[in-house]
Amino acid sequence: MFRNLTLYVFPRGFDLSNLHERLADHALQPVPATALASSGFVPPLGQAAGDTPQLAHTVNGAIWIAHGTETRMLPAAVVARELAERLNAYKQQHGNVGAIGRQKIKEALVAELLPRAFVHPRRTDAILDTQLGVMLVDTGSRKTAEAVLTQLRAALGSFPALPINAEIKPHAVMTGWLAGDALPDDVELGDECLLRDPVDKSAVVRITNIALDGIEIQACLETGMQAERLALMLGDHASFVLGDDLVLRKFRLLDAAIEQLEDTDCDSMAAELDARFALMVGEFRRVFAVLQRALKISRMEG
Repeated sequence: MFRNLTLYVFPRGFDLSNLHERLADHALQPVPATALASSGFVPPLGQAAGDTPQLAHTVNGAIWIAHGTETRMLPAAVVARELAERLNAYKQQHGNVGAIGRQKIKEALVAELLPRAFVHPRRTDAILDTQLGVMLVDTGSRKTAEAVLTQLRAALGSFPALPINAEIKPHAVMTGWLAGDALPDDVELGDECLLRDPVDKSAVVRITNIALDGIEIQACLETGMQAERLALMLGDHASFVLGDDLVLRKFRLLDAAIEQLEDTDCDSMAAELDARFALMVGEFRRVFAVLQRALKISRMEG
């Protein structure tokens, strides 16, 4: 299940056919011994022995892809210590070394250490919802999301996706909900928020595990503080923390949604993953419909 959703919009009619074949040329390759990192797409469902890995998995109009990276871990402290020792040895034999000589020694040292460095794998999942025209990247980091999007654009040749945008400022809507404005149907306040002074940006109040309709919250709002993050619940189906940056953090399915899995007959791990994926996409679509109405989220057509 995705936990943090950074969202992009793209035209619902954009051609995503044969996506597996188009991603294959950009599949993750093992990081070379002389390189710091490599990146590419990996099978979202994993790869069973003897099977051809599928880089795109589609259920109910939503395409699941996964982006992987392999990075060689070369701690700066290790490089600095070894470099200092080599520079000291060089000075004893040849005298002082200039900036160019120092750089050459460092480059030779890194090239020597890289093949022995540990490789750290990392994976970021994403969903291309062709029904909504929305891309969900499972990260709260815009930098990480952009890395996935950049490689997807390279694989497709072009991909006209833009960060999600709202016609109404999210902090204004969230602040209004905290102040007592009517919430959308089936939506309730959670137990977490982050308030910030719009003038003194360093003035921040973080509230967790406390009811958000108390006098303490109202006192903060009366001083002019605005909601930057706000926990919400869509009935007993899903909960999440909405940010002013329109990132959905701590996305979680609740009891009513999870009970649907218990009623699903899954005779294999692949079938269970399909059921979980379909459930998460369905619940996200419910959440997105609410946010689209409340914030007037812009769509892309074409």
